[in-house]
Amino acid sequence: MIVCICRGVSDRRIRQEIARGASSIDELRRCGIGDQCGSCHPVLQLLLAEATATVPCANAACACANSDPRTDTAAQTL
Repeated sequence: MIVCICRGVSDRRIRQEIARGASSIDELRRCGIGDQCGSCHPVLQLLLAEATATVPCANAACACANSDPRTDTAAQTL
């Protein structure tokens, strides 16, 4: 799916850049992604959060088991 319409960049390419080490919108902008109108920034934030999300563990007492990135304020500050 095309995420950055100004540059014609797909989610696949964005995920590749994130896998190569891009960890912020500023770092993606240096790759030529999201450096024009900014309408893709919400999706870029989601893809970055997706890449850094921890897999919930089976232990209910574990903090990650109770974390929801949609309501977690730390995830919203990306």
